[in-house]
Order: sequence, then structure tokens, then C-alpha cells
Amino acid sequence: MYAVHDALRRELAHLDRLTTAADRDPRQVLATASGWALFKKALHAHHAAEDHALWPPLRRNLAGRPKDLALLEVMEAEHAAITPVIRAIDDALTDAGADSLRLGQLADALTRGLAGHLEHEEEAALPLVRRMLTADQWGHFSRVHDQYVDQDAPRLLPWLLDGADEPTAERLLARLPAAAYDACTTRWIPAYAALDRWSPGSAP
Repeated sequence: MYAVHDALRRELAHLDRLTTAADRDPRQVLATASGWALFKKALHAHHAAEDHALWPPLRRNLAGRPKDLALLEVMEAEHAAITPVIRAIDDALTDAGADSLRLGQLADALTRGLAGHLEHEEEAALPLVRRMLTADQWGHFSRVHDQYVDQDAPRLLPWLLDGADEPTAERLLARLPAAAYDACTTRWIPAYAALDRWSPGSAP
């Protein structure tokens, strides 16, 4: 969870630098940059797994605890508020009438909204998850998360490992089946390392 959050924050910083740069049109860059596509895929996988396999069992475990249940409602509302901002950014990339200022405003809204949500989740929701979710329920959530990542694993696994400290990287890699571990370490990571993901034309 924390590794995904750190990776999302890393990409938000890239997005901020891109949309505030004065030497290039951020719309042209973002429209064809693989970094934007990877960010969206990773965020969708993470939030969809939480919505479908984390909050529901946690809600059942919290029956009769209205204050904690209200927190889960807030988590889901924060997820829902992020989706329209991402859609608005994509719309701005294809709208000839949208300018760089509008894109910058939307990117700022996304950064503030998502960064605030990640911090809120870490401070309030994850301690509740640790206390109230069973090991089996956490295992199910992890498997569902992996399923959402599955077809994009050759890009998203190296993306997740990018910048992670050594103990975190080792733990993440240790979770992989042998074939995926071999593919990730010998092919996927080198291919990702050669990708300038926030440059125009890098999207597959």
C-alpha cells in the first residue's frame, strides 16, 4: 500500500513539473507520454481493488461502529472525486480550445485531491485496516489488486519498484511467482529503465 502511494506521489511531482514548465506545451507532451497512461492505469488498479476488495470486508467487520463506517464512506467519496478530474484532464488534451492554463489548473486539482486522499488514508484508514481486517481478507485484497495489475504487469511492476528502497523492492519482488520474478528482473525492469515515460511519443 505504501509503495503504491509513494509511486503515485512520485508521478504527481512529474505531472506538476510538466504542467508548469515554460519551455514546452504540456498538452502536447501529456497527450502522448507513457507516464500519464501508466499513472492512470496504476491509480485505477489501486482504487478499484480497494473499492471492490478492501472497503467491503472492512465495512462488514466494522458493523456497529458508526464513526469508523463514516470514515469508509469518506474514503470512497474521495476516490469518486478524483475520477472526474482525470477525465477533465483527458478532455483538455483533446480539446483544441483548452489552453495550458486550464490544464495546469486541473493538474493542480488532481495533485491536491489525490495527495490529500493518500495522506488521509495513511493516517486514518490504514491503521483501521491493520486492526480490523483479517489475514485472509488482506490476502484476498492483495490477490484482487494483483488481478487488476495483471495484464499491465510488465510496465506497472517496474513502475512500482522505481525509486523504492532496497528492503521494499525485495519484499515486492519476493511476492512474485518464479516466472514473473525472472521476467521482471531480466526483461521488464531493463525495458522500463530505457523508457523516458514523461517525454512526448513514449506512450505505446
